[in-house]
Amino acid sequence: MQSEVIDVLIVEDESNLQRLYEELIRSTPTMRLVGCASSLKQANEMIAAHKPTLILLDNYLPDGQGITLLSQPEFKRYNCSVIFITAATDMDTCSQAIQGGAFDYILKPISWKRLNHTFKRFIQFYGQQRLWKVVDQQCVDTLYSLQYSNFQGDRENKGIEENTLQRVIAPFQQSPEETYSIDEIMQVSGLSKTTIRRYLEYAVDNKLLSAEKQYGKVGQPRRVYRWLS
Repeated sequence: MQSEVIDVLIVEDESNLQRLYEELIRSTPTMRLVGCASSLKQANEMIAAHKPTLILLDNYLPDGQGITLLSQPEFKRYNCSVIFITAATDMDTCSQAIQGGAFDYILKPISWKRLNHTFKRFIQFYGQQRLWKVVDQQCVDTLYSLQYSNFQGDRENKGIEENTLQRVIAPFQQSPEETYSIDEIMQVSGLSKTTIRRYLEYAVDNKLLSAEKQYGKVGQPRRVYRWLS
């Protein structure tokens, strides 16, 4: 049986994160991007227009907090699922998201692997809901296990701070066609070589950057990095 397409709306005001989510959605079978909103106002308009199945929702938006969407009567009518992707670490916001029925709550800085894992679980979750017309206890247990399955494979983002990450990848965003070495990033960021190396490798692991060897006329090849658009 052919899987039904899952329409996804991105609600995020940071353009670099929008691009990251767009790339992952487009590379995920059965998912289709229906639009990007950078404010609550735009989100409400696009939800009404597109009636997405899934929303990737940031909390801190220019005109308010994303968490307020979940309690709006008009939002509940569309029966959208939500994956929160936010820097909000306070328990109140997290509790509201859980009580509001969010499928997952992912903290920034975002991990590509973590988000991809959540996408796969949601696709299974959505597919099982569409397939089963009547459930027994085993079906119910399966749905709950998909929603609350822990991701054990991602530990590389420990100690990664979003502001520092942005300082490291800023040159790549400004000139995406250029390659940069660790020493070149040191000159523009003012960070230590050890810190830059760790953040660059984190960015490679999470598909923000690619790494390659660059050969000069003499000496050993150097490792350089390139923005993945």
